[in-house]
Amino acid sequence: MTVTQAKTTDLPLTGKTVVITRARSQADEFVAELGRYGADVIICPTIEIKEMENYERLDEAIGHLYGYDWLIFTSVNGVDHFFKRLEQQGQDTHELDELKVCAIGDATAERLRGFQVHVDLVPSTFKAEGVYAALAVFVGGAENLGELNILIPRASVARDFLPKALEQAGARVDVVPAYITSLPDGLDKGHVAAMLSGGADCIAFTSSSTVRNLATLFDTHDLSEPLAKIVVACIGDVTTNTAKEYELSVQIQPEEFTIPSLARAIAEYFKD
Repeated sequence: MTVTQAKTTDLPLTGKTVVITRARSQADEFVAELGRYGADVIICPTIEIKEMENYERLDEAIGHLYGYDWLIFTSVNGVDHFFKRLEQQGQDTHELDELKVCAIGDATAERLRGFQVHVDLVPSTFKAEGVYAALAVFVGGAENLGELNILIPRASVARDFLPKALEQAGARVDVVPAYITSLPDGLDKGHVAAMLSGGADCIAFTSSSTVRNLATLFDTHDLSEPLAKIVVACIGDVTTNTAKEYELSVQIQPEEFTIPSLARAIAEYFKD
């Protein structure tokens, strides 16, 4: 657990402590954005990104990229682990030249461009329903989805709406695990409980997994007690719905599902 303290005293989050549950390796942007508004930030990751024990399915998919029409990346993590494995298999980004590439979210698209990969589609809505609708429009109608072979490399456990919707439209979809999300090693329930009750004003969740993992840590399906009197912020409606499943009242959700927008929404909530 790491604490960062803001120095300025005339910003909307001055004197407020925000707990962020994002993976430590991906927390820097969020810390910086909250710091711009004067927040003291506690990094308490409830999620850790880990390597797969077995890459057989991903390796097989990489070896048969010629058989796909579309490659859909749902996160930066999916991009990083896919291209790490691609390189280990002795291949490069030219293997993707004949594929259409869809990126969910601007950060995912930017990471792909960093690998010199063309991005054909970035849906305006950063969730599965919006991706399906954008794909249908791109190919000229949902009836044309049935002609497609689609590869989705992603976390070993993730939401199933998109692949199921595509399959129902007739597409052949291979969902291949590229990495694992889990509770961080050594995360201690007692320390987390003490931190939450010791002056935290807001807790921010950036994915459904961060909510579920916190509930797993506390061995409960009701997070309202350990998070009593703490304002709950969620990055988007999927994460918000998961929080509600664990009996949380969500006070903050930005219109755009991005880290800068979430930080700005937290600042707006507390500015008065």
